[in-house]
Amino acid sequence: MLSILNSVSSLQAENAISNTTNALNKNLQQLSTGLRINSGSDDSAGLSIVNGLQANIAALNQSSQNASEGVGMLQTADGALSQVTTLLNRAITLATEASNGGLSATQSTALQTEYAAIQAEINNIGTTTDFNGTAVFGSAGSVYESDGTTSGTISDAVAALSSGGLGLTVKGTPLATAAGAQAELTLIDAAVSTVAASRGTIGATVNQLTASQSVEGAAVTNLTSAEDSIQNADVGQVVAQMTQNSILEQTGMAALSQSNQIQQNVLKLVQ
Repeated sequence: MLSILNSVSSLQAENAISNTTNALNKNLQQLSTGLRINSGSDDSAGLSIVNGLQANIAALNQSSQNASEGVGMLQTADGALSQVTTLLNRAITLATEASNGGLSATQSTALQTEYAAIQAEINNIGTTTDFNGTAVFGSAGSVYESDGTTSGTISDAVAALSSGGLGLTVKGTPLATAAGAQAELTLIDAAVSTVAASRGTIGATVNQLTASQSVEGAAVTNLTSAEDSIQNADVGQVVAQMTQNSILEQTGMAALSQSNQIQQNVLKLVQ
């Protein structure tokens, strides 16, 4: 039936062109951003999953940074304890020398003076060693780790450090006599063992944090891969769709033009 009031074919062509243009614009947006999902209307379920994965990745990255800071603090403590070991080794030399008879009062006093200086330096290391402005020895900190859904902590606490805490004689002059020096030598040997044990504990914790970082790094890699597979656009597929939509848009315009021409032909019948 010929009609001039409504052109169904024109309306159909216009609707088809509108749909094709929208699809073509979506293709262009995907190519310009590199993303398959640019808004909730593209894939609401996919966007929800991607947002969850991004939250997991952010939490894991920060957890890895937390672990790195914990390792840094523990390595600072270990370096300080290495200095303490060197000081204690010198103290052993002094106490061994003082344990030998036949020293003059001046010599014994000199040995005691140096030993007291060693104790003072150990105390100084214990009170002034810090990491990022926080005291290292005597800290009760912990490293917080999370993947955004579950969490846990790893203790990186380091015991306080002082000459008295290591069991050394802090009052009197133990190296002033051979007998006192021999007794102090036993205490110094025990202090060396205590420091070695502390360094062993620190090393084990560093290894634990390092292993945790490795796990977190692998998790970030896997989650990022999953995020990419959901969110990123398949460029080859999008280009093919864009080519198809571009052709459809051109044929739609041609169809609309032809429909309008038919309307013109109907008018000629009444002339």
